[in-house]
Parts: sequence; C-alpha cells; structure tokens
Amino acid sequence: MISHRRNRLEPVGKAGRWIRALRTSALAAVPLALAPLALARAIDDPRWASAAGTTAWSIAGVSVDRAVIPASLLRALAALHTNVPAYSRQTGLACSSCHYQFPQLTPFGRLFKLNGYTLTGLQTIGQPGDSAGKESLKLSPIPGIAAMVVSSFTQTAKAFPGTQNGTATYPEQFSLFAAGAITPNIGAFTQFTYASRDGSFGIDNLDIRYANHRQLADRDLIYGLTLHNNPTVQDVWNTVPAWGFPFMTSSSAPSSIASTLIDGGLGQQVVGLGAYSLFSNILYTEFTAYRSGLQGLATPFDSTATNLSAGVIPYWRVALQHETPSTSLMLGTFGFDARLYPEGVSGLRNHFSDVAVDAQVEQRRGSAAWIGRASFIHERQRLSATQSASGADNIEQSLSTTRASVAYLPNLHYSLTLGYFQTTGSSDATLYEPAAVVGSRTGSPNTAGAMGEINYNPWQNARVGLEYVAYNKFNGSSTAYDLTGGRNASDNNTLYLYLWVAF
Repeated sequence: MISHRRNRLEPVGKAGRWIRALRTSALAAVPLALAPLALARAIDDPRWASAAGTTAWSIAGVSVDRAVIPASLLRALAALHTNVPAYSRQTGLACSSCHYQFPQLTPFGRLFKLNGYTLTGLQTIGQPGDSAGKESLKLSPIPGIAAMVVSSFTQTAKAFPGTQNGTATYPEQFSLFAAGAITPNIGAFTQFTYASRDGSFGIDNLDIRYANHRQLADRDLIYGLTLHNNPTVQDVWNTVPAWGFPFMTSSSAPSSIASTLIDGGLGQQVVGLGAYSLFSNILYTEFTAYRSGLQGLATPFDSTATNLSAGVIPYWRVALQHETPSTSLMLGTFGFDARLYPEGVSGLRNHFSDVAVDAQVEQRRGSAAWIGRASFIHERQRLSATQSASGADNIEQSLSTTRASVAYLPNLHYSLTLGYFQTTGSSDATLYEPAAVVGSRTGSPNTAGAMGEINYNPWQNARVGLEYVAYNKFNGSSTAYDLTGGRNASDNNTLYLYLWVAF
C-alpha cells in the first residue's frame, strides 16, 4: 500500500444447506473466497475429514466449530496455512486467503475486514464469563506485529533542471503495523511509517473497528463502527483513493498540479467515526462524520492551523455487490462535503463537494484472476477564502479524476496491470500558476496518461515491481507546459523499480 504520509497494505443449491448452518456470513463466504485460489488445488486427503472439530475458530465474537465445515473446505484451509504477517499469524491463513496479491482483497479478505479483523484460529487467552456467559477477556497469545519495507529506483525521461536523474532510495518507506483482534468484537489496523521524502517517522493509516452480526428477515446483517484517520481507508474495495491502483508510486516523480480533496487530501489530518452495514452480502452502506485531527499542533487549534474543518464533514458510501464462485461484481458511489478554513479557525471558508462512482469486477478461473476497476470523482469547489486572499481568479471551480485499470494474475507469483488516468478541471492562472517542472504555463490542471506494471512475487509477502508511467498531457498541455516552456509532458514519463517486503 502507498504511504499517505509520503504523498501527503452465496452459494445456493446443495451447498446452501450447510451454509445456513453457519452462524456468520463471513464464514459462509470462506468457500466462495477460497475456492478459486485454493480449493481447486487442494489435495484430496481423507485425514482432514477425521480432523474436523479439532480446532476452534471465532469471528466477530461467534465461535465456530470446524465440524460444521465441509471436508473440502478443510482441505482448502490446510492448503493455505503458513506463517506470514500480523493477520496471517492470527488466523493461521496465508496472505492468499485475503489477497489475490497484496493489497488486492479477495471476497474473504473484504469480509475479514468488515468483521473487524477478528477472525482467529489461535487458542486465545481468556477469562471465564459472567452468569450470562459473556467473556471478560480474550487475548491472542502472540502480538499482532508486522513490518513493511520498500526500496526503489526512479528514472524520468528527462532530468529536472539542476538535478541528478536516477534516484535510488533505501528505504523509500518503512512501516510498522500493530494489527489484529483486540476483543471478540473489536479489531484494529494501525500503521506507523518512516518516509524518505519527509525523513521522519509518524502516524500513517489507522482503522479501529467494532463488528457484530444479526439476522434480519432471515438474512445475515454485518454491522459495525469504524474509527479511522483517512477518508476511504476504511473501504474494502480497490477502487477508492486509499487502496486504488497504482498501489505503490515513486516519491521522486512529478505528479499533477491538482487532485480532488477526497483523493488523500485529508489523510492523517482528520478523525472519522462511522457506522456501516452489509446486508445479505449484497448491500453495503456507510456513513461517517469527520472532524479535523491535525498532528503536530497544540490543541485547541488556533491561528496556526491550516485546512481546519468548519464543523463536521459528512461522508457516505453505498455499494451493491454480487458474488458467485467465479465472479465478484460491485457498483457503488461515495463522497463527502467539506468546508475548510485555509488558515486559522475563523473567516471565509472553502467548500469542497466530492461525488464519486466506482465499479469493480473480478473473474476467477482456477488459480488465475482478472480484475477490472474504474472510478470517477467529480469535485465542485467554492474557493471563497482562497479567492479573497488572491490565491485564485475564480470562486467557482471544478475538478474531476478518472481512473481505470485491468489486471491479470495468472497465479500467486506474477501479475500484469494496465491503467489509464485523467484529471480535468477549470482553468485558473493564479490557482495553477506557472513554475518549473511542477507548474502550469496555461493555468490548467489537465493531466492524462497511461501506466503499466509487471510484478513478480517470489513469495506471497515479497514483491519486485516494475512500473512505467507515460503522459500525453501534463498540467494543461502536451508540449511546453511549464514556466520556461522547455518541458513536455512526455519528459515526465517515469520508470519505477521497487522491492516491497512485508514480514
């Protein structure tokens, strides 16, 4: 996963009879998620049939005996057992049970997250419950600790003026994670990152969840609360800004002069408390309220604060999904409405209204998968404060971002992804002022291009990636786009080679 500090990781028919015996939809989705990745490759071993019931599993506070799970699923679980970071240590499952290749979530991975990261295959440390049978303590015998390190090399088609081309960084990013089940119904994902560009170590993505289950109209309802610090980091689809492709980008390469606010603009700068639900494994809804939670400033916030929210920022997410043993489909929308003080805690405010639509399709055949993703974000801006301070020519502005990608993963070791990106918006010579390399001579933010990435994963927790980004337009023009007029969009074409290891 990209460090945001740096820019700013129902079957039906016969199968339905035993699925209805399970008490949670998350466990019910296990065969759906694992079938394409492991079931087809599981070895037919009768020892697993007699082993049923030897290990206790629990998820979102519900204990599940393996005796109710078909022997074919037990063989699939056996095929996936290995020791890899945090959640894998907690569940006893390999990375491939939750990820096609990290950080791309499988159906089971999405349900694991929605169930509060609480699935465990370990014998937990507990305390006898009260008269109602409620446990007062349930702890993992091992801490949920993991780490991630990225090293890279970046080369642009043309060097920036006065700089050396070909930038090597080690580490480009180093993250520590504390993650996993805290109680039977509460779990966490916490990330703390050192980024070479900042030369500092600090808070990155945080997501703490409460999750539970209910039966509603004879259908399963997963519901919960999420406390997090980056809009869309709580989402389970790889179409949203926090988890979208490209999953790793160079900190040395140039980027467009503008991006929508929801696209990482408030990462690690807010705290959000949200409520979510997944009904019948079909309809997902979420509502979150954000408030500024700026880091590195004394509280209460005063005139030294920047981009402070004026009141609460409401966020919504609605998605329809459809799952079959070989296909996953999702069509959704998300967005928020933010009013920010550019400086201080009073005065004129800027208003940003972001609305997005997104879609994802996954097609699984044996150990191979095709994944297609697309998203479109439209942002309406009313820059009253910025225009009043002579930072923009116009109050009313707009900005849109389009992204689409198709990935082919023939197995757990290789993947090839092709993507397209485009940013368009209102022209404003003051807001998008001319500058060398990163500016816009035309006052336009329009940027477009394509990218390709090929990955080799010698192990499920290690990756060598080669990414190439090609621009046909950059900051408003294909040619002579910057202050001096001496740089073309294609001069920013970027070759990015990286090594990504999690342990």
